[in-house]
Amino acid sequence: MLASNALRNSAPLWATARRWTAAIAIAACLTALGVLAGPGISPAMADLKLCNTTASRVGVAIGYKDTEGWASEGWWNIASHTCETLLKGVLIGRYYYIHAVDYDRGGEWAGGLYMCTDDKSFTIRNTAECEKRGHRRTGFFEVDTGEERDWTVRLTDPEGEAKTQ
Repeated sequence: MLASNALRNSAPLWATARRWTAAIAIAACLTALGVLAGPGISPAMADLKLCNTTASRVGVAIGYKDTEGWASEGWWNIASHTCETLLKGVLIGRYYYIHAVDYDRGGEWAGGLYMCTDDKSFTIRNTAECEKRGHRRTGFFEVDTGEERDWTVRLTDPEGEAKTQ
């Protein structure tokens, strides 16, 4: 008798299926928004990343303009064939500037916009009169991220050079 009452009081199968479908859809939306993300599960992040696809270790410095003005930061030491996040979160600017040094074979990735750097780890505000303030004046290349909210820069070996791996 108990079993027949349970069947009589339960919702029709199609109604139960509809509730499960709605629950799954809501859970998927919340997960996409990051509300239900548990350990090991994370929503997509918007960052500025740099991938070193070369056979060498590289040192990387970054320059950017934020609400306080121009800044440069360094050094990230990035092993061969690995990536590193330089700035976490949604990109607030369109243009970023990179300077990188090949530790193993010499050479650098540089450009025509000059910012301040130091030999050791640094965060420097303002790009004027680097040398008078005790810093190095270093050329950075421009990265135009357009309207993107995240971006990955890839450093590559010079053309014609054999890659080892």
